[in-house]
Amino acid sequence: MDIISIFSNEFCGTLIRFFICMVVNWGIIHFLYYRKSHRNDFYFTFMLMTVAIFFLVYFMMGMDRGKATMGVGLGLFGIFSIMRYRTDTMPVREMTYLFLIVCLSVVHSMAESFGELLIVDVLTIIAIIICEMRFKIHATKLIQYDRVELIKPEKREELIADLEARTGLKIIKIEVGGVDFLKDSVVLRVTYDSDQTSDVDNQFRVRKSQWREA
Repeated sequence: MDIISIFSNEFCGTLIRFFICMVVNWGIIHFLYYRKSHRNDFYFTFMLMTVAIFFLVYFMMGMDRGKATMGVGLGLFGIFSIMRYRTDTMPVREMTYLFLIVCLSVVHSMAESFGELLIVDVLTIIAIIICEMRFKIHATKLIQYDRVELIKPEKREELIADLEARTGLKIIKIEVGGVDFLKDSVVLRVTYDSDQTSDVDNQFRVRKSQWREA
């Protein structure tokens, strides 16, 4: 296959769609996601997922666009959207943006009309902006706490005051996890008010059934 046949009109159209996909996803990641989270690891992941998913969907459907089926796209969409990383727990906000990145990459890879792409991209960006402005996602941290006697429900205000004094955070909600009476320590999940949506520190492993609100 020579260079001229590779850069045929059809493949040039694919490259244009790929460029549009990269620009749109980069804009969503950089200006909407990264502005609050400042997570370079997810920035890196989302951008490379865009590249991988776009070309994987395109080549799995074949160079002949006439053979493209919605089933292939939806199948890949489902596989990537339910993917979970084993090394880290992905917060809800990051999972939502991953879902959007996967969705847009599949749509851009399968689309045949630039007008449709423009409408989809604009509507998606508007929806993200509205949700980011309307709903505030509070940051969460896991803290290993040494004053076990304060986890009683009647001492909730004292617990919040002590944690705020130690951490300097404006605490909204506290959940109690695993309690170790031998070491006089307890794992707390603290929800606090912040401009950034920091990820939960995952060095403490507590089963979901163990959590209760303080």
